[in-house]
Amino acid sequence: MNLTNALIPQSWLLISLLLFAAVLARALFAAPWSVLKKPGIFNLVLGASVAVLAFWQIKASIHPGLNLHLLGATALTLLFGPWFAILALTLTLVLSTAWDGAWQAFALNGLLMVVLPVTVSWWIYRLVDSKLPNHFFIYVFFNAFFGAGVTIAVMGFAASWTLVLAGAYPLDYLLGNYLPYYLLMAWSEAMTTGMIITVLVVYRPHWVATFDDRHYIDRK
Repeated sequence: MNLTNALIPQSWLLISLLLFAAVLARALFAAPWSVLKKPGIFNLVLGASVAVLAFWQIKASIHPGLNLHLLGATALTLLFGPWFAILALTLTLVLSTAWDGAWQAFALNGLLMVVLPVTVSWWIYRLVDSKLPNHFFIYVFFNAFFGAGVTIAVMGFAASWTLVLAGAYPLDYLLGNYLPYYLLMAWSEAMTTGMIITVLVVYRPHWVATFDDRHYIDRK
């Protein structure tokens, strides 16, 4: 989903801009910047942002604002934690917006495509970490596979209601022609994220901020 300028009511612009700016300011102050001093981590963050941008460009468009593409938010959240995930996805959104020029919709897109999915992904991770046994397969299945699927489904619902409230499309049209396909995307998002995280925690566990061998493997 990428909202265009024409779909956003003028009354929403300032509110969405203030909210997104507040989240970005919080991320800039809360992000553990010292982590970037570790060899390769800074390049990893930039590379991951560009990789997500590539996923965003592989999309199917139904009508203006009704685009279907992989999101990558759960993978970035597990890789870097919530604050760096927000900053990395914001960089991706900047590059994507520079391509299509929908700057008026930038902040609202940021709330829907950056803040919401990272928040959902992080909540799922924290819930799984606190309620379920610390096991490798639980980490991969629930945090990566299940978490990614739920995250993109939640974003699909949020995007649909946003379009309805904005008066861009009627609810019955979105329920019949948009949301079902978004829910199907949840499977692709889950599979892609699950495979990426599985490969990384096996071969490059030090790249995954939320994974620790001693926590999930060594005690088993």
